[in-house]
This record gives sequence, structure tokens and C-alpha cells, in this order.
Amino acid sequence: MSASFPTPLALRHTLIAALLASLAGCNAFDTVRPDAPQASSGEFVGGEILIGDATPATSPRLDNAELAGAPVEMIDDLWERIRGQLHMQTEDKREIEERITAQMQWFIDNPDYFERVSDRAEPFLYMIVSEIEQRGMPMEMALLPVVESGFQPLAYSRARASGLWQFIPSTGEHFGLKQNWWYDGRRDVHAATHAALEYLSQLAAQFNGDWLLALASYNAGAGTVSRAIARNAQAGHPTDYWSLQLPRETMNYVPRLLAVSRLVAKPGDYGIPLKPIANQPVLARIDVGSQIDLARAAELAGMSLDELHALNPAFNRWATDPDGPHELLLPTDAAAALQAGLDNLPHDERIEWRRHVVRRGDTISDIARRYHTTASVLTNINGLHSNRIHVGDALLVPTSARPLDDYKLSVDQRLATKQNAPRKDERIVYTVQDGDNLWSIANRHGVNTRQLAAWNGMTARDTLKIGRSLVIWKSEDKASAPARAMKVATSNDMVRKVSYTVRKGDSLYEIARKFRVSVNDLKRWNEKTLGQFLQPGQRLTVHVDLTRQGSA
Repeated sequence: MSASFPTPLALRHTLIAALLASLAGCNAFDTVRPDAPQASSGEFVGGEILIGDATPATSPRLDNAELAGAPVEMIDDLWERIRGQLHMQTEDKREIEERITAQMQWFIDNPDYFERVSDRAEPFLYMIVSEIEQRGMPMEMALLPVVESGFQPLAYSRARASGLWQFIPSTGEHFGLKQNWWYDGRRDVHAATHAALEYLSQLAAQFNGDWLLALASYNAGAGTVSRAIARNAQAGHPTDYWSLQLPRETMNYVPRLLAVSRLVAKPGDYGIPLKPIANQPVLARIDVGSQIDLARAAELAGMSLDELHALNPAFNRWATDPDGPHELLLPTDAAAALQAGLDNLPHDERIEWRRHVVRRGDTISDIARRYHTTASVLTNINGLHSNRIHVGDALLVPTSARPLDDYKLSVDQRLATKQNAPRKDERIVYTVQDGDNLWSIANRHGVNTRQLAAWNGMTARDTLKIGRSLVIWKSEDKASAPARAMKVATSNDMVRKVSYTVRKGDSLYEIARKFRVSVNDLKRWNEKTLGQFLQPGQRLTVHVDLTRQGSA
């Protein structure tokens, strides 16, 4: 009996709603789930943890030979298309079976997790499956994002791995995934999928077609696996994956994928709610050819900004990278609408433009920061050969069509949402000073370094920049008596609410720096009076900590 599937338009709204729900508050900044056993591969700064440490036999062959051999276009359910191609085999040994069974147990105990993963996978899975088939790779690779990221495009690990396929920066660059202020290709689902499958194919070739060793190398690095093989060979031991001594995470990694494969192959046997996914393309890729405001693109496509950004989480800011890529992933009907809209839109209206007259004290970097762009963009657009500018020069500046708060999935807004989330604990805003590091700040405030990093969308390995605002959450009952006394003194005696009158040439960044507060706090204190742009004469409220004032 064939499954019943929604119409393409209904499917579009369903899949995007599910994806937005999974990304809401995610940003890879979510708190780690306490109920899930922790393995380092799944210890996301944000997102959900997969499974624990422990871990079987083979990814099963299907009994339904008719399904396995059916033309893909005759299969209604994408999961069935996948099931018909799950053929990775292992030896039938008790110790192998125990390792896979142990990994299966967490999923069996948490069946709702698979339901959420299926919702997140729905927009992207057809594209992934199709490319795997074109490459002739084992279909188990389509399930690898379940293990790597839980199919969350914004997942970010403590090892600084990002995206659906969890590329670290250096490996991403090696496989052509551009990473800069505007764009992070590791979160570009189409580009990262191509890069991941290319990487896996290269690893399989390096290990003579052994996909288990390729998977282990994807997790731990080919060098680590090669050294483990050499040790076993020297000792006269077998050199297959199951016989190697590898890092604990890698010992669990392959069994975990095989566990997922087994559950997908026969979900009913294990009580896994795997709802059908239509075996048809739901997304199209369109190259807009030049920088475009994401809000403008969404308007032309007939989508909300959040919907468009959820499908294109690689874009860090309010627009595509001026230097590309300019490809957008959209529902098929929306892609057609966008193309038609672009055909009738003058090229210079893809983004908003403002004229900025250089004032005394202005620098290219300051102006770029004020308008949320980069110095290189300003120099290129204005035909400058250096960063030197003069008072009275008129610069053409690209700006966002809508207030930046509307771009909820941009890097800055995801972080602001995380840092301003309501909690019962005391919220402290700390400005990074010269010589600070995460450990020293965490130790000073009596909190965990990893917690501090997670609260601020970072990993413990990230570098701090002087002037960055960090949020620290401290519960009252954990604070020492001296710390409580200091807090009371600071809050009652050392903090003053002052009124500041905006002057010509001021920016929120400059005002925040002047009073040593964060821009986000300045916005929060003045959210009822702030518009998109500051106006001379406008009055702002600033909560000034007197202990942090003085000479810069």
C-alpha cells in the first residue's frame, strides 16, 4: 500500500515549519541535553546529543527483494528508497553485535528523537540520497548526518566543527568550503554535502574500498586510523575496523551509524516513528549572480525571511557574500517566483544603498562596522586603492532593507537571542579586557568554562577579542557571600542610569564603547525608542557601571 503524501505546497509549509522549529534557539548554542549519554562526537555546543558510549553486527539486508530492486521513481516513500539500498555488511560476531546493539538502545529508549530528526532531514534528504546514488556510494552515508549533527544545519561542536556534516574549519577549506564574515560554507547544505561525499570517497579509495575504515577516518582522521592499522600489523593482529584500538569516540562512531541504519531499515520492529517522506525533489538551487539582501530575495520568492534563511543557514549576515557564492536553496515553486522577480528587478535594487559623508575621526573599519558590512566591500564599491579616506568624502554604502533584528538566523541575532533568553539566574554582562581568556573569566565568576562558552555561542578553544561582551549566568545560591556582597554593592552603589543625547556622527557601537557596555544591552535598554537609525538629539538610557569607567 502506498503512503499518502501532502501536496507540494502543503509539503513546503510543513517541512519549513519543522526546520524552523528545529532551528529556533538552536544556532548551535543550545544547552546540552542532560538525559542523553554523552559521546564526544555528539557533544554539541548546541543541538541535541545523540548517544552514549558503548556499542554490532551488520546493517541488515532487506528481506523485501522486490523493494530493493524497484526503480527509484516507482517508490513513494524516500525512506523506502533508502532501505532498498542499505547493504553494508560486517562479520557475525558477538562482540560486534554488542557494540551496535548498545548504540541502538538510546534511540529505542528515545523514539521521539527520530521523529525530530526526520522532520529536520525532510527538506534535504532527497538531494543527499540522489547524489549518493550518482556516486555509487553505500546508502548508509545518507544517514551519517544523523550521527554527526542530528540533521541540524547550525550544529556546532566543541571541536569547532559546524554544519550538517560537521566540518572543522581546516578540512572545510581543503574541500572548498569558503568561510568568512559573510558566509560559512560548512553550513551550506548543498556545498557541504558535495564536500562530505567527496571526502568520504577519497577516504574509501585510500583504504582500498573499506567503507568502515573510511567512516572511522572521517571521524578521527586518516592518520589516526593508519597508525592504528600499522600497530596491529606489527603485532600480527587483524587490521579491520573492529580489531583496531581507536579513540573512544571513533570506537562508537561506526557502530552508531550501523545502529541508525538498522533502525531505519526496520523501524516498526523497534518502535521507531519514522513518518514517510515524499520521494520527490522539494528544493531547487538558484544562482542569483550577485549580492542580494536576503529579505529582498524572500520577498521576491513569496516566502518569509525566516523560511528562506532556514534553508540557507550558511549566510552569516543580512545578505549573500559580495564575492559569492550567490546560490540559494528554495522550494521549487519559490525558486521559480524568485527567478521571475529577479528578471524584473533592476540590478542596483538588490540591496539598499546609503550615502555616507566622511566626518572627522571616521575610519573605513568604523564605517563598515556601523553599517554592518566590511571594509573591503566599502573600498571595492567606492573604487578606493587603500583604506585612506578624507573628511568630506562621500561613500556609497550597502545596507539592509530591514532592521537587523528581523534577520533572526544571522550570526549576530542568534547570539543575541541566546544571550538575552530569560532565565531565573542572575545575568552578568562582562566586557573582555586585555589579557582575559575564557578560563580566567569563568574562574573569576565561579562558573564552568564550557558553560561560559556555550552561553556565548563559542567553544572553549575560540579566541576572545578585546571589547567583546560575554553573558554570564550565576545562580544566587551558588554565589559566595563575598561575591553576593560585591554584587549588591555594584548593583546598588556603583551602577548609574544616565541619559545620553545622540550627537551627529554617533553610532551604537561608538556609544557602547564610550560607556563600556555592550551594543545588545544598549538596544535592550532603549528598545521602545530606537529606530533603524540613530538621529542627532535622540536621548538614550545607559546603565553605567562606575567600576568599569575611566581612561580607555
